[in-house]
Amino acid sequence: MSIISEVKCARCDRKYSGVRSRCPYCGARRIGRGKYSEEEDNTKGKMLVGVLIMAVLVVAAGVLLFTTPAQGGEDTEPSGDIETSSPTGLLPGEDDSTTIEDTAPPPSVSTTPPPSVSTTPPTPTIETVTIRYSGSVRTEFTARVGERVPLSVRIDPLGIEAEIIWASSNRNVFEVVPNIDGTQATVTAIAIGTETLTVTVGDVTAECIVRVRAPR
Repeated sequence: MSIISEVKCARCDRKYSGVRSRCPYCGARRIGRGKYSEEEDNTKGKMLVGVLIMAVLVVAAGVLLFTTPAQGGEDTEPSGDIETSSPTGLLPGEDDSTTIEDTAPPPSVSTTPPPSVSTTPPTPTIETVTIRYSGSVRTEFTARVGERVPLSVRIDPLGIEAEIIWASSNRNVFEVVPNIDGTQATVTAIAIGTETLTVTVGDVTAECIVRVRAPR
């Protein structure tokens, strides 16, 4: 049995599908089951067709809804070949002998050279300078006109090499002549008077009073 019934045209008396609103043979409009009409539309036939189409769409939507698989909603069973983590907490490729110390990077070594240390000993500072006669310290002495008095100088601390300068405050009363290295000198009395003999070494100076008397 056909789902869509046939109707009989009221004009040409031919049968055609009930879906049609006009006779495909003579073009006459139909009313109801086949009554002849030229102007009025077949409302009941349209409603029937609409209901049938709606039913077909509802059925198709239901079929699609129940046959489409859910996305991401199903629990999946893990396959037997999935690698599980080691109970010891080791990473793949490690063994029990691997320790944190073994994998730690070596400590960085500073390439900065140590500060240079000067190997030159500091220059010693002159503490005292003394004028001596026959090994004894003299701050004054008396000489006769024409006499020569040998003197020496001592620098403390010992071993300091520095320029030694001998000087007379008045060369008309006495003169002083040092030797080559200046460690010794000879004072010559020339005229009666009292003057000062000085010996300078660096920033340190020693003085000695020289009294010249008349010859005997």
